[in-house]
Amino acid sequence: MLQCLDLNIFGLDILQSLLALNGFQVVSSNMGNFLRGTVLTLEITALSVAFGMVLGLIAALLKMSRYKLVALPGSIYIDFFRGTPLFVQILLFYFGILPLVFDANSFQAAVIVCSLNSGAYIAEIVRAGIQAVDRGQMEAARSLGMTNVQAMWHVILPQAYKIVIPPMVNEFIALLKDTSLVAIIGAEELTHQGRILYSVTYEAAWIWGAVALIYLLLTRLLSMLGDYLERRLATE
Repeated sequence: MLQCLDLNIFGLDILQSLLALNGFQVVSSNMGNFLRGTVLTLEITALSVAFGMVLGLIAALLKMSRYKLVALPGSIYIDFFRGTPLFVQILLFYFGILPLVFDANSFQAAVIVCSLNSGAYIAEIVRAGIQAVDRGQMEAARSLGMTNVQAMWHVILPQAYKIVIPPMVNEFIALLKDTSLVAIIGAEELTHQGRILYSVTYEAAWIWGAVALIYLLLTRLLSMLGDYLERRLATE
């Protein structure tokens, strides 16, 4: 009984000590800002991966074409966005290219650039998945009277989709972390919220520690989702 009482007192002492720390108070009182930044981070990531999957599929099919003039645009797109830093791409598009097209805000620019970047990586993932499907599948589909497009859409891509689930989840996680770079253009995602709070309070360890823990939690949840999808789609 006395031990339980001592433990309770010890726990209360720890809690009171934490509450007395300025850094803890700063983090706890600004959880709303962290939450808004987290939601925006997830929005940018989800939209970018969704658009990136479309761009990646198109780029992969273009690059796999046997006609050089068709394959060239896909190869140039993939090489450029995989061969240059995302940070440079963000600056190039936000300050250089997008103003020539329309007046994009920081959120729109972040989604556009991250989509283009993600699409290039997804293109290589999709291409590897398609090439991993046995060639006999295409021949069997063609023997049933399907065109190349029908065979690709109804036979090859569904099988490739199962193969690319693990690397696709890894790309999702990588992009989630890379969205921190869009803080440089003022997109109010998680890292930007941390920068604003740090500039006011200078509680570096607490603020950036909280930001790191939120990213860790998000990536862990995505990893668990990827493992679940992989088990559900597993085939002998």
